[in-house]
Amino acid sequence: MINEIKKATKYLVEKGFESPEIGIILGTGLGQLLDHVKIIKEVSYNHIPYFPTATVEFHKGKLIYGILEGKKVIVMQGRFHLYEGYTLQDVTFPVRIMNALGINTLLVSNAAGAINLNFKKGELMLIDDHINLQGSSPLAFKGVSQLGERFADMSAPYNLELNEKFSEIADKHGISLHKGVYASVVGPQLETRAEYRMLNIIGADAVGMSTVPEVIVANHLNLRVAAVSVLTDECDPNNLKPVNIDEIIAMAMKAEPEMITLFKELIKTL
Repeated sequence: MINEIKKATKYLVEKGFESPEIGIILGTGLGQLLDHVKIIKEVSYNHIPYFPTATVEFHKGKLIYGILEGKKVIVMQGRFHLYEGYTLQDVTFPVRIMNALGINTLLVSNAAGAINLNFKKGELMLIDDHINLQGSSPLAFKGVSQLGERFADMSAPYNLELNEKFSEIADKHGISLHKGVYASVVGPQLETRAEYRMLNIIGADAVGMSTVPEVIVANHLNLRVAAVSVLTDECDPNNLKPVNIDEIIAMAMKAEPEMITLFKELIKTL
């Protein structure tokens, strides 16, 4: 993997990805942040050595370098998931590349279902902690200690200072920003009523199929991390209706302006 990281990083440096400060992973229906980025360079994933290729139709496949609020950023337009058939090492490879290029902060967005029934669809949740239900770890491979501490500390995986800033920005702009625990499952099927009840019992406030692997690797690399979920549906096991994926994407897009405000205002302070 070290050799693969070096080759991919060299390729991007040669393409002009110069000393980025912040990495951003855009989740489902959250692509309009790019309208606010002064794009300097963009590269398709399938051109980057050893990079996975997004296979989900509503996830693009470009790595974008540019300026946002005066900061050099790398934006992942499209992420990877375990349910696409990738390994956890594949899913998190881009985080290792962004780190090798020089970022010190990783900001993540995703779409999630609300387990906490006090949270409503269309609202945002700041991830305060997570539960990994994906069955393995992106650090569980031979040679991981050459890339960082094998036994990565996860006592506070989401940076407290960044989370406090997000909360202050939300208050200032009148944005409803809950704080809660995100559970990451494999998918791609949605959860059963019994599974939603289980997730509630173990302390999850929202559930999705991403984010946790990237956050684990970011902590392994000593990056500052913050993540925000758009709550796209309400997961009430006693009143569960069939899920419409188009409606989920539409709800994510509806909440997008508030997400953009949070991300832009936070980046101004970094």
